[in-house]
Amino acid sequence: MSQSTTLWVLIAAMAVTTALIKAAGPVVLGGRPLPPRLGAVVVLMPAPLLAALVATSALADGPRLGVDAATVGVAVGAVLLWRRAPLVACVLVAAVTTALLRAVGMP
Repeated sequence: MSQSTTLWVLIAAMAVTTALIKAAGPVVLGGRPLPPRLGAVVVLMPAPLLAALVATSALADGPRLGVDAATVGVAVGAVLLWRRAPLVACVLVAAVTTALLRAVGMP
């Protein structure tokens, strides 16, 4: 099997696996509400998951961690959010900060 075919088979297998995982919840619960303890845990999950995604994308430099222009941009956006600036302004300032730092030569 060629490398391209292997890649597409892997992508298809991952798509099917993802669909099965997403379908498992409704199938297992069968329309019943979540138990209260599980519901309490599910409500707490989005914030740490989002924080983990932001941290890895801001600090990842290939297989290792590193600080670059994107890290500084995310930090500037986080400070603005902390100071209660509007979300759109935070994103724009973070993007401009990252672009300016890359323009002056920071990787």
